[in-house]
Amino acid sequence: MIVEEIMNRDVVTLHPTNTIEDAIQAMETNNIRHIPIINGENNLVGLVTISRLKEVTPSTFRTTENPDDLKKPLELIMERNIITGHPLDFVEEIAAVFYEHKISAIPIINDHKLVGIITETDILRTMVELTGAHQPGSQIEIRVPNISGVLSDIAGIICKRHANILSVLVYPDKQDDQYKILVFRVQLMNPTGLIQDLRKAGHHVLWPNLPGISL
Repeated sequence: MIVEEIMNRDVVTLHPTNTIEDAIQAMETNNIRHIPIINGENNLVGLVTISRLKEVTPSTFRTTENPDDLKKPLELIMERNIITGHPLDFVEEIAAVFYEHKISAIPIINDHKLVGIITETDILRTMVELTGAHQPGSQIEIRVPNISGVLSDIAGIICKRHANILSVLVYPDKQDDQYKILVFRVQLMNPTGLIQDLRKAGHHVLWPNLPGISL
């Protein structure tokens, strides 16, 4: 999946000459926490976040205190060193950028123009959809040797149970790099029979560890 499939294209923006008060009103009106700052050519020149507003002007949200703070232009407080993305970036790569840099929004740029924005909420929603966690079903974790053909073998066993595979995740076994963990989400409300089939085939099912079924 690429970024342009999930990014918000209807972006609320302001200009460097707009005031802090303008930013607060825009955030409250549109229920947002990030506002890209653009120039007259729609080039991204800054970013204002709700946390940035609170950081630089702690009394900003108490409008009766220090009212002059609200009249300051955004160019004085906006973040200029901005991490951006491209519409053709992979969502997984963008998710890694959120994680590594501990940021909450990434403006999306194409040909030097602002074309969208992605927030951590967008990433979380997309990850839930990709893993099928929002759909009814069962999660099965299997520890397998890191060799070719294992995934196909397990998928075949699941197929024989006429169960639909909603998603598959693969990650290394932290205790032994010769193994990996496969996480299947299958459209079965009762996975007992499938787990028995997997274990009869010699696979090490980590989860669910059902009572009455030996490891």
